[in-house]
Amino acid sequence: MTGEARGLDKSQETMLATMRQRLRMAEAAFSDSREDELDDLRFFAGSPDNQWQWPMDVLSTRGSVQGQTINARPCLTINKLPQHVRQVTNEQRQNRPSGKVIPVDDNADIEVAEIYEGMVRHIEYISDADVAYDTACENQVTYGEGYIRLLTEYCREDSFDQDIKIGRIRNAFSVYMDPTIQDPCGSDAEWCFITQDMTKDEYEREFPDALPVTGLQDQGVGDESIGAWIQQDTVRVAEYFYYEYKADTLNLYASGQTAFTSDRNNKLIELAQGAPIKTREVQRKRVMWVKTNGFEVLESREWPGKWIPVVRVVGNEFEVEGRVWLSGLVRNAKDAQRMYNYWTSQEAEMLALAPKAPFVGYGGQFEGYETQWKTANTNNWPYLEVNPDVTDAQGGPLPLPQRAAPPLPQSGLWQAKMGASDDIKGTTGQYDASLGAQSNEQSGKAILARERQGDVGTYHYVDNLARAIRHITRQLIDLIPKIYDTQRIARIIGVDDEVKMVKINPAQLEPVREVKNEAGIVIEKIYNPGVGTYDVMVTTGPSYMTKRQEAVEGMVSVLQAAPQLWPIIGDLMIRNMDWPGAQDMAERIKRTIDPKIIGEEDDNPALAAAQQQIQMLTQQLEQAMGMLQNAHNSIEARDADTKEYDAVTKRISAMNTGLQPEDVQALVLSTLRDALETSQFIGETPDEPLFGGGEGPETDAGGAMMPPPGAPPAPAAGMAE
Repeated sequence: MTGEARGLDKSQETMLATMRQRLRMAEAAFSDSREDELDDLRFFAGSPDNQWQWPMDVLSTRGSVQGQTINARPCLTINKLPQHVRQVTNEQRQNRPSGKVIPVDDNADIEVAEIYEGMVRHIEYISDADVAYDTACENQVTYGEGYIRLLTEYCREDSFDQDIKIGRIRNAFSVYMDPTIQDPCGSDAEWCFITQDMTKDEYEREFPDALPVTGLQDQGVGDESIGAWIQQDTVRVAEYFYYEYKADTLNLYASGQTAFTSDRNNKLIELAQGAPIKTREVQRKRVMWVKTNGFEVLESREWPGKWIPVVRVVGNEFEVEGRVWLSGLVRNAKDAQRMYNYWTSQEAEMLALAPKAPFVGYGGQFEGYETQWKTANTNNWPYLEVNPDVTDAQGGPLPLPQRAAPPLPQSGLWQAKMGASDDIKGTTGQYDASLGAQSNEQSGKAILARERQGDVGTYHYVDNLARAIRHITRQLIDLIPKIYDTQRIARIIGVDDEVKMVKINPAQLEPVREVKNEAGIVIEKIYNPGVGTYDVMVTTGPSYMTKRQEAVEGMVSVLQAAPQLWPIIGDLMIRNMDWPGAQDMAERIKRTIDPKIIGEEDDNPALAAAQQQIQMLTQQLEQAMGMLQNAHNSIEARDADTKEYDAVTKRISAMNTGLQPEDVQALVLSTLRDALETSQFIGETPDEPLFGGGEGPETDAGGAMMPPPGAPPAPAAGMAE
């Protein structure tokens, strides 16, 4: 059946042929290494039930012979390898690597980087990413390679919004990645397969419009690759990721702006800025995804990211004579584990022979009692008898029968067993201190130093996983602006597992836009993750829960040494405690702390505005108090002047009415001088002289007061009355 008959165009037919050729190349490149990896996995899963740790030729000589198990030799399996593997994988679970987003260029913003981190944590939470990470880590440590993938799916059935998910790949042997990669995570892979074997009924039910299995078999006649896709009971369906390249020209304009010739806005930029000042030919690539049965495209679409969304987690990697070999922790420990099983079985066999040690006696002593003596090693007889007729040469009784001394385990056997146990530790790089065995160290530093030796010996596994998680986070940073391409409310999770909601607007030009109210207070922020360039660094350490417990212990120690710090850090210590009501108690304690210590007047816009308003009201109150005090002082001064005026008036009234004019003038001058010394007339201020300037009223040569300018002349002496 030709491609035209199946409805395939020429490009699809070429793509499928290339796809089949690449899969054959990957299978050939990985076949030898994966045989060893599969044997490592079987050996790691060995148990007394399956006896996968014993070679088949050895089992055939030690097992039952023609169904008889009487002479069978023990084949014990004491599997010590899972403990060594779990020592690495559980260390990773306690100190999980995590990606930290950092701004790169001038357009990036530190707040957006924190939003990115929160969105990545949310994606990991909704995806159960810890399961994907742990599975990849266990496969990597056990037999040398594990894989993690990224997916996109719609949030709900009635929505067009999509979410990004981190997917688990349990069977690493189902992944075939470009064998020419150089990056341990596979970031430079040109193609990748994820295969799945489906039953024929399941295949025809899930893809009713695809060719039936019989049709696939018919079109594969003469094609030896058909056997890789169709088995007796199953059909292989593969997800195929590959890059599609397109030649284009990159233009650089005088403003520094760049655009590809095939872009829509390139013409507009050229009209506005003129011809480009520099050009270069490039190969633009995009990631394509195809689901295929090997000879037909079942589904296809473009993947929005710029990397193939499959990440490799590698253990030990070797390139020998052009071929890549992978291994994990189990590979080099297999012989040591086999020897331990053998010597343990040999020890058990020798000890098991002890009850079968024969009785030694003289001929004729057992006559008449053969049944009891033959079953003495299986039945619990209350007594055993001998034939008394058998005597020695002198006619005396012979000694009673005695059991021969049983064979005892040799000291060399025990030493060989202990040597095999030490060999397992040496091949895995983990010794007694790392496995929890007690040693002669006394101080905590010495114990940690010994434990760290085992961590150093296996640290490359955790470091390779950290590289994979870094690449996963980079892909998420690349995908988030492309998947979250509409205005939406996104949920983010902080490092302390606190959940917040943020607004995303891909249409705004700035990375962060602040929305303020009429008072100028920021009421919300809107983010655009698509503005700016961001990169990822990875950190490895205890989880936040572990750090929180350590923080409580540290704070308790600090408060024991300095109890006076309780009013300052008491709320922080209570907040890190994990018991009901701790958060409420922390909030109550926080209300008793000075806001300046907490710094809330800077962090809370509403509180800052309230503080500013309080300061303004305080200033106005102080001004009002000052004015009130001035008014009070003025009233007191007026009362004093009034009292003095009354006193002068009463003094004048008390005098004889027959005063001479010069006496009256002298009295008035004295009163005026007193008033000038107080510098306070009703309605006047000290800076405003009564007579418009000078130090006082002008007088003539005789000391008489001169009238002010423009005033009528003083009356004559005879007119005083």
